[in-house]
Amino acid sequence: MRTKKLLLTGAHRLAILAYIVFALFPLFWLLKVSVTPNDLLYTEGVRLWPSRTTFEHFEFVLTHSASPIFFRNSLIVSGATALVVTILASLSGYALSRFTFRGKYWIVALMLVTQMFPLVMLVAPIFKMLSPLGLTNSLTGLVIVYTAFNMPFATFLMQSFFDGIPKDLEEAAMIDGATQFMAFRQIILPLTLPGIAATLGFVFTAAWSELLFALMLISGNDAATFPVGLLTFVSKFAVDFGQMMAAGVMALIPACLFFLLIQRYLVQGLTAGAVKG
Repeated sequence: MRTKKLLLTGAHRLAILAYIVFALFPLFWLLKVSVTPNDLLYTEGVRLWPSRTTFEHFEFVLTHSASPIFFRNSLIVSGATALVVTILASLSGYALSRFTFRGKYWIVALMLVTQMFPLVMLVAPIFKMLSPLGLTNSLTGLVIVYTAFNMPFATFLMQSFFDGIPKDLEEAAMIDGATQFMAFRQIILPLTLPGIAATLGFVFTAAWSELLFALMLISGNDAATFPVGLLTFVSKFAVDFGQMMAAGVMALIPACLFFLLIQRYLVQGLTAGAVKG
């Protein structure tokens, strides 16, 4: 019995280790190619680390390309989208969790239906809607589109957190003279900080890595985001993998830093949001 348990534990750990290697190896390869000189990329063959390293790709990306502009645009769009979506999702999620009103079922059903359409079939209609308003080739247009597509998931996520908080807390606060909004702002929101962190993290990452709408709605470098900017390293006849991978490493930094800042709340949020109290 003990031997069987040890074998099972070992198998579980081996599976976890294999998954970690599978998940992290592409990131390792990204870093490896980004510090490999161009003359070694195609001559050394397959090896875990180059015989000689260089930071010339990073230097080029920072000083001789439009990557800093792409970086700034992505930060603005992702940050604004995450902030707007989290605020709106908190309000709408609270309403769905606490109130009963006519049409509530149909609103939820409509939000679910919007998640069933492939995004590619919506590009042309959205472009035709935004173009007369002057919102194509602008960061504002991207924020609006990203907000619309992230709202349903963020709303359901926040609703799951509000469902796990007893209504007695609000009722006690209102008995003491607080309004519904005061109870929401001063009591409920602080208790849902893990959920807010989880929502911020998911929405920020989704906006940061989005390519389809950024590619179709943006036509110039002034409003291009980082995923679109990565395509500038691809020409008609060649691909500069070193510079592209260096830009990819730089693109990972903000998302990693963001998750490091909110990781404590994020872990609590992912576990708490999965269970309704």
